[in-house]
Amino acid sequence: MMLLTRRAALALPAALAAPATLRAQAAPVRVAVLALLTGPGAALGVQLRDGFALGMKHLDNKLGGRPVEVQVLDDELRPEVAVQKVRTAIERDKVDFVVGVVFSNILGAIARPVTESRTFLISTNAGPSNIAGRGCNPFLFCTSYNNDQVHAVMGQAAQDLGHRRAFVLVPNYQAGRDAVAGFKSRFKGEILEEGYVPLNQMDFSGELAKIAAAKPDCLFTFMPGGLGVSLVRQYRQAGLQNIPFLSTFTVDEATLPAQQDAAVGFYSASTWAPNMDNAQNRRFVSGFEAAYGMVPASYAAHAYDTAFLLDGALKKTGGNTENKDALRAALNAADFASVRGKFRFGANQFPVQDLWLCQVAKRPDGKFQTEAMRKVLADDIDPWAAECRMR
Repeated sequence: MMLLTRRAALALPAALAAPATLRAQAAPVRVAVLALLTGPGAALGVQLRDGFALGMKHLDNKLGGRPVEVQVLDDELRPEVAVQKVRTAIERDKVDFVVGVVFSNILGAIARPVTESRTFLISTNAGPSNIAGRGCNPFLFCTSYNNDQVHAVMGQAAQDLGHRRAFVLVPNYQAGRDAVAGFKSRFKGEILEEGYVPLNQMDFSGELAKIAAAKPDCLFTFMPGGLGVSLVRQYRQAGLQNIPFLSTFTVDEATLPAQQDAAVGFYSASTWAPNMDNAQNRRFVSGFEAAYGMVPASYAAHAYDTAFLLDGALKKTGGNTENKDALRAALNAADFASVRGKFRFGANQFPVQDLWLCQVAKRPDGKFQTEAMRKVLADDIDPWAAECRMR
């Protein structure tokens, strides 16, 4: 009798451990989605938020078989607000992942507090050079691009189109400076002027006068959100449309509903476009339009991909989010179907992917979208990856 009792006692911890593990994996995965939802750039954050929400809907609100709780946070384009909100989400709400971020200055502010807590941060849009390079971190992934990459597409496109004299106009913050660096990395012609404007500027009359006087072969600009809406309208009103408008994150599906005909024919560069012909993208685009009544932008596409990235990773770990090394390896495997087709991570946990020259078109149904015209860079590794020394 004593022997049976001792065996039962020895077995008791294991018997209790198994239900505890099952209980942990039945608990919801907690995700904080950080997006800009107020002010002139809110259209970008709304696309990001809705793209992730659609991904969760298509995954039956589960990741790796576990139910999911999603909380949406508005960063208000204020770094101190973003830091406070993500700290609360991590410390009080015990989120497993922080995903999102439209603007690079917000990502720069939250990167350290999130990763130092050993919480995985997945940027679905912002991709500043410092984080892609020496600031790379095992707890930080990016599902969009390094900022330089998309701008480099436009530099190469300008070169291919035979332009030799360019006027450059960007906002005065990290992503704007990255845009100039990316464009210049491929464009070998003359830069007539580099114009830097405040991130909240809406009147471009002074800059447009300079462009008209300089008579460049093309304009290269990066003006996200409300800045892009204002610039495109004023550019067309000023009669400058004969100077080719080459842009990144200026004419896209987040801004086209406000720009409309003023943007038709203008160029953009992207990792993705709504007309890409693969099964995952068709499901995404049709589902997004049905759910939200608008054409999705890259902000939504990258966020949608992120939901499937997380699902694929948690399937590999059996739903376990506690083993950080295993979860990181599973995320790195990028075992999911992307709306872009091919997708993999490089050594700095930024994408290695194709990048495209796109052009704004008006669809037969009256809606506006960017359409992929030709692949400019194939399997592109961002220029900062070599500086990453992952700890």
